[in-house]
Amino acid sequence: MDQVKAMKIFVRIYERSSFTQAADDLSLPRATLTHSLNQLEAWLGTRLLERSTRRVKATLDGDAYYARCIHLLAELDDAEHSFRSVAPKGMLRVNLHGTLAKYFVVPALPTFMARYPQIQLTLSEADRLVDLVQEGVDCVVRAGQLSDSSLIGRRIANLPQVTCASPAYLRKYGVPERLEDLATHHGVNYLSRTTGKALPFEFMQEGQLHEVELQGRLAVFGAEIYAASAIAGMGIIQVPRYRVAQQLAQDLLREVLPDCPPPPMPVSVLYPHNRHMSPRVRVFVDWVSECFSAQGVSGS
Repeated sequence: MDQVKAMKIFVRIYERSSFTQAADDLSLPRATLTHSLNQLEAWLGTRLLERSTRRVKATLDGDAYYARCIHLLAELDDAEHSFRSVAPKGMLRVNLHGTLAKYFVVPALPTFMARYPQIQLTLSEADRLVDLVQEGVDCVVRAGQLSDSSLIGRRIANLPQVTCASPAYLRKYGVPERLEDLATHHGVNYLSRTTGKALPFEFMQEGQLHEVELQGRLAVFGAEIYAASAIAGMGIIQVPRYRVAQQLAQDLLREVLPDCPPPPMPVSVLYPHNRHMSPRVRVFVDWVSECFSAQGVSGS
């Protein structure tokens, strides 16, 4: 029995709770995974996974063995790349916020693929919380403050933000000159994916953060809808400047309260706290940091 291979197979089945999905991830026949797990359990003398026709569930011994495996495999991976100077290789699964992917990551992908020709990259897009372990994702790239304590984050960028509204809206309601003027204005409220509540508008004034709740009849999930709603004249919004740079240049939107800008929005790469950062993830994090730095929005 190839113990290291068997451990890798067990870890993938454990994380995916499925022989079929694990087999697809590893590009191996399902029968190979079943045989490998049976050998591993016989060698260890314990049952690691309970199998039924509907689901795969870890035993207590399986939970304990998984925790040992991920650390051992990470150490082996690090040792191989440190002492043999082996280029990172294998499958890397990354989940990104769609607009970050479109504006920063995807245009620069040819550079990453040329630099690391042995990495197979799978990208997925989501604007929601992702269960990295269950969904078989190695890391995610997200904008906003970090709130999930089960993930480790590395900040890679700070995106300048802007407060803006359409010319039609400003003609109707006037241009706010001070924060106090916002009492008579309307906002397009962006709903938190975590709480479902509207996020407050934020302004920096003389080094102090001020949070303002704007009245408004429209609340949205999703960056594309948010910007489109402002262009349609539905109210004031706050977005990363890169998202509306073209609309500002075309006078579809106009910046308001420039002397009280929103604080920058952090961008982070997140991965599970119970895993060491693999060489594949490490080189991706370094590279994606370069992508944002090249646009003048580094995390430092």
